[in-house]
Amino acid sequence: MKTYFVTGGAGFIGSNFVLYMMEKYDDIRIVNVDALTYAGNLENLQSIEGDRRHIFVQADIRDKAKMEELFLAYQPDYVVNFAAESHVDRSIETPEVFADTNVIGTVTLLNVAKAAWEKPDGNFGKRKFLQVGTDEVYGSLPLDEPDTFFREDTPLNPHSPYSASKAAADMFVKAYGDTYGFPVNITRCSNNYGPFQFPEKLIPLMINNALHHKGLPVYGDGLNVRDWLYVEDHCKAIDMVLSQGRLGEVYNIGGHNERPNIFIVKKIIEECAQAVDDIRITEDLITYVEDRKGHDRRYGIAPDKIKADLGWYPETAFEVGIVKTIQWYLENADWVSNVTSGAYQDYYAKMYEGR
Repeated sequence: MKTYFVTGGAGFIGSNFVLYMMEKYDDIRIVNVDALTYAGNLENLQSIEGDRRHIFVQADIRDKAKMEELFLAYQPDYVVNFAAESHVDRSIETPEVFADTNVIGTVTLLNVAKAAWEKPDGNFGKRKFLQVGTDEVYGSLPLDEPDTFFREDTPLNPHSPYSASKAAADMFVKAYGDTYGFPVNITRCSNNYGPFQFPEKLIPLMINNALHHKGLPVYGDGLNVRDWLYVEDHCKAIDMVLSQGRLGEVYNIGGHNERPNIFIVKKIIEECAQAVDDIRITEDLITYVEDRKGHDRRYGIAPDKIKADLGWYPETAFEVGIVKTIQWYLENADWVSNVTSGAYQDYYAKMYEGR
């Protein structure tokens, strides 16, 4: 039985990955480590509560002693590091938090895994450390060059404290592979959407606001372009990189679903109004707000390498995925209410009203 050490496994992408793996494989064990900050929620994992193959531990990846204890107890074969502070707006306000968690936390995990896995001859056996990254480390693409995409050899050029922290983490993972022969892969994905996404991000924020007839805050002119990837497609890609990816390689995971932000917002308005038959959900809810500092103009990923090497491709068209996502939020209104209560309620209340 293979053991997966999944960090950040109560968050959005992490919990989707845990659920995907538990459904696909009978003969695995997942040690799920999450600090349960505001974006981590055990409600995401209710469907596997009581399953002995899933072991949840509340812990911080920066806690070296705790990580060593867990590695000794469970002897993981794989590490999948989702754990990260991920919201660009908050990184602008508190960049030091992002450097601490995303960089120091990753280095701590690398050191613990290296010490646990390394054999006297310097070999690491059939182990793997997978760092889950972001396309934001590449910077920005011009709007007037739609045939230009991020590729694995695109130079890193981060523009926000968040993307800078993720780029630094990626470089440490690469350095451990180059220096020690440590078995690593790095994946860099485009913008994910789907179930369990905390409503600070564009799609769940707009869904929640639209359903409550609140302002839909759109940065700048709304023409910033993002490539949207349905989260289940991302989970499939990570599984394939773990099992088949060539050691030391970077794999870009993109949805080939590039859309301007304002298109996304208008599509959500249309679909939400139709789903709940509410004539009050209209484009009149849109409010244009001051643009984000250092706001990248366009992201676009070419997933050619992962398709050629592993046979992966995005299966969920945006027009299908957005309807599935809206339906999930409609069916899980209590989840949204629960995750937006508590310490961050006032902060996100401002976002719901429109900034």
